Amino acid sequence: MSGVRKTAVKQSAEHPLQLGAKLRGARLAKGLTLGAVATATGLTEGFMSKLERNQVSPSVASLVAVCEALGLRVGDLFEPPATSIIRAGQGAVVNFGGEKVREYLLSPGSQRHIEVFHSIIEPGGTGGDELYTLDCEIEFVMAIRGQLEVQLGAEKHVLNEGDSMTFKGTEPHTWRNASKLIGCEVLWVLAPAP
Repeated sequence: MSGVRKTAVKQSAEHPLQLGAKLRGARLAKGLTLGAVATATGLTEGFMSKLERNQVSPSVASLVAVCEALGLRVGDLFEPPATSIIRAGQGAVVNFGGEKVREYLLSPGSQRHIEVFHSIIEPGGTGGDELYTLDCEIEFVMAIRGQLEVQLGAEKHVLNEGDSMTFKGTEPHTWRNASKLIGCEVLWVLAPAP
């Protein structure tokens, strides 16, 4: 398996695939050395080093072997970067049924690992009187401005500006801006995305 075919994976000059960087990142995340991956794949450590520096193009068989050793799908290497910028005020408007609230999705809709929302809650705004649950493991909320009251079961917690709270999304809960005069702004993070 030490032979290398140079034409199996091509990189365009305009959009070079950064296979090496992705492979190196996956290897380091697993805590593996170049030697360990080379041994697992039957490739040489020198070839692995050059592959991580984009100095060689692997054969399909070599690339599959490296991906298997690193626990990656080959397709993961060819996906576009997951970078996304949402400018202030440009998040997608969403409505979860709350009253007196404007909500904006700040994470891309294709993101499966996390969902981030920015909520602007008018005085008296609420998630409703009935407790609800979300299909996520973790729910995080931070009061950016104003004061938010979060009810978890029978317990009520008040978050002041800068306070945050983490709880299970499957725990029955609701929220409200108890102020009759001052608006509230909060950041919600759900993981994984429901």
